[in-house]
Amino acid sequence: MSTTTRPVHKPGRRARPGSPEPRSGGGRPGLAGSAGAGTAAGSSPRRRLASLLLDHRAGRRVLPLAVAALVLLPLAIAFPGAGSWPAALSVDLSGPLGRAGDWIIDNRDGHPVFLYFFGHVSNAVVVSVRAVYVILLAAGWTGVTALAGLVALRLAGLRLAVTCVAAFAACGLLGMWVPTMQTLALMVVAVAASVAVGGLLGLAAGLSPRAGRALRPVLDTMQVLPAFAYLLPMVLVFGIGVPAAVLATVVYAAPPMARLTALGLRDADAGVLEASASLGATGRQRLLSARLPLARRQILLGVNQAIMMALSMAVIASVIGAGGLGDRVYQALASVDVGAALAAGIPIVLLAVVLDRTADAAGARLGAAPVPSHRQPLLRRVFEGWYGRLLTVLTAVAAAVAGRMAGTSLWPGSWTVPIAEPVNRAVGWMTDHLYSGVPVVGGTADWAARFTGWVLDPLRAGLQATPWWLLLLVVAALGLLAGTWRTALTGVLALAAIGVLGVWEPSLDTLSQVLAAVAVTLVLGFAIGVGAARSGRAQRLLRPVLDVCQTMPQFVYLIPVVALFGVGRAPAAAAAVVYALPAVVRITADGLREVSPAALESARSLGATGSQQLRQVQLPLARPALLLALNQAVVLVLAVVIIGGLVGGGALGYQVVLGLAQGDLATGLVAGAAIVCLGLMLDRITQPAKEA
Repeated sequence: MSTTTRPVHKPGRRARPGSPEPRSGGGRPGLAGSAGAGTAAGSSPRRRLASLLLDHRAGRRVLPLAVAALVLLPLAIAFPGAGSWPAALSVDLSGPLGRAGDWIIDNRDGHPVFLYFFGHVSNAVVVSVRAVYVILLAAGWTGVTALAGLVALRLAGLRLAVTCVAAFAACGLLGMWVPTMQTLALMVVAVAASVAVGGLLGLAAGLSPRAGRALRPVLDTMQVLPAFAYLLPMVLVFGIGVPAAVLATVVYAAPPMARLTALGLRDADAGVLEASASLGATGRQRLLSARLPLARRQILLGVNQAIMMALSMAVIASVIGAGGLGDRVYQALASVDVGAALAAGIPIVLLAVVLDRTADAAGARLGAAPVPSHRQPLLRRVFEGWYGRLLTVLTAVAAAVAGRMAGTSLWPGSWTVPIAEPVNRAVGWMTDHLYSGVPVVGGTADWAARFTGWVLDPLRAGLQATPWWLLLLVVAALGLLAGTWRTALTGVLALAAIGVLGVWEPSLDTLSQVLAAVAVTLVLGFAIGVGAARSGRAQRLLRPVLDVCQTMPQFVYLIPVVALFGVGRAPAAAAAVVYALPAVVRITADGLREVSPAALESARSLGATGSQQLRQVQLPLARPALLLALNQAVVLVLAVVIIGGLVGGGALGYQVVLGLAQGDLATGLVAGAAIVCLGLMLDRITQPAKEA
């Protein structure tokens, strides 16, 4: 935004092109309209003040704050109170939502909408999942493993093929073959539906700017709303079971597909589209022959993200009867069985790694220059082309038939390696020796108590004691610093909506946990990211660790954290830190590595030391990446802090879990809506690149 001062002309006169600007008596340009220029002397200071406020960046930022203060201060006087939101400005939604929940339960078995629409949707989901599961069981472990290895071989080569085979073999060795197939069947249907729904939404948003603007708040809500909040309406409509789990997964996984599809369509090369139009192609022909091919990479990235999001829902959906690996993890969480949770969590991670690498390889092949046959390895040449596809299918079928003839369609029980007992012994030793009584540093229980008493409690008390109108002003100021007045207005309205919903104090409790966990995440993430950016060896060592941490289900983090720290708000914050740390480290390291080598070379030529180059060159130039890391830290921490309601985190997370457990639509949805508002507010004030 420009900061140059626009000349203010005298009333009634219009500057002619090429004529000099009018000057005041003091000879300063652009200050026409002073006293003696035909206007009242008393109006001159007001006009100068208005000119300064409107023409300077600082004035444009202070003016919205002044307007907000003029609006909020009378409200604060009219509705006095300490830090709590005035009850007169709240709306009680428990009655209408409770009646809506009762109506759904009473009419679920007889109303035409449920019989002829939701009933058919539920039956289609059940039949699809069951059909995929039967096919996987019929193929047996030999057929599934062979097919996965051969597909990876065709796409990326021998290394990925060996990785896929080893991953499926590890699922069997851990004794989790049948739960893995159950999860895989559910994921196949959920991802297919997510890709279809997200692709259609992305198509609409990419081709129509108006549709894109209309869909943006919907997609934001779908991504920020915690899974527990929309599990409850799914259960009310479809009951506990696979249909509710699959459709909840679709709601969670479709937005990334929609966003990336729209991005790919909008960023299609304008020259190619113009050339296609000049050849007389219709709109449909341009879409099929130009736009979609140009957006293939983004669309495949959307498929990849949908797969990752769907797998992360595998555990959460187990709460409402999804079964599979997620159910094993949830049962282990209920009994704080770290070994059983790890045995079920590792296959989820392996599935995520395999599907992620395979999708990446498929995306890399699209649009890449074909490799000459004589340069390809022998196996790649054998499975290349249409006959390679046929050979892949025939080989997988032959492996499946051979497995069934040998009587080993399921993974043999004698080939399993139980890890639960050794893991639990190791966790028991750590709990006995690290939980308390450690000399000098204290145990993990002491750390949790100190973090709660020294950080979480004062932060929560401070936020809850701060006047509500002052918090709104602070959010407005942060929004103006981050973006525009629209950003500030969105943040203020989102925070005010929390008070209107009547969950002001629980929301500030959740906000205190998020702020504390984000601070720890940023300190650790920036330090590790800087180290990874400055050392190639550290980067290579960190990559597999970060891959595992990013693909591990959120629930799995809660189990070892509870074993080490007990229950409460500190374990929830610790799990959130571990979950958000990999994203912060990756973004920070990538941003620092992408700093222009010419800028670093110039700094070195001037004699700058390594620390000076970091402080004065790399960090300032990597500011957009660092701000993105801050934004991602806030979003990811919020997601896990909410799940922390299961382990004593309290606040909004507890209310969402309580609403799901008791079937209380009002409690669950109001808390979920408050989380959406909290996430929207935090997202806007931490992401300057976005317009509200």
